[in-house]
Amino acid sequence: MQATSGGSVADNASSNANRARDHLANERTFLAWVRTGAAIVVFGFAIGRFSIAMRQLAAFGGHPARTLGLSVWMGAASILAGVLLVVAGLVRYRKTRAQLDSGTFQPAGFAVDMVTILTVVFGLVLAGYLIYTEKSLG
Repeated sequence: MQATSGGSVADNASSNANRARDHLANERTFLAWVRTGAAIVVFGFAIGRFSIAMRQLAAFGGHPARTLGLSVWMGAASILAGVLLVVAGLVRYRKTRAQLDSGTFQPAGFAVDMVTILTVVFGLVLAGYLIYTEKSLG
């Protein structure tokens, strides 16, 4: 039994299964971007909220708060980064879906590099701020 395209029915079924598997993998990757972005948003909220709580605790104890308030800005930057990560994931998902449909898939290079670089820079900034805060309070 032959399909109209010249291939066998089994070949078409295998091709459809591979196409479905590729699209499902693309969806799982997008969901990983969303989970990571949501985690970064929550992390940013925790950073900002912790700083506010520490200032309130110091004020309650009658001690002046000796911080620059950078934690709130770092938390806000983290929240913004998480939101941007979800948007980048959506853009990548749609681009990959279009490439899979047209048979011209290209792996992500720049997006992966940019996420890695930004994560490393943000981690180093947080580590530096933690050390600075420890030295200024201690």
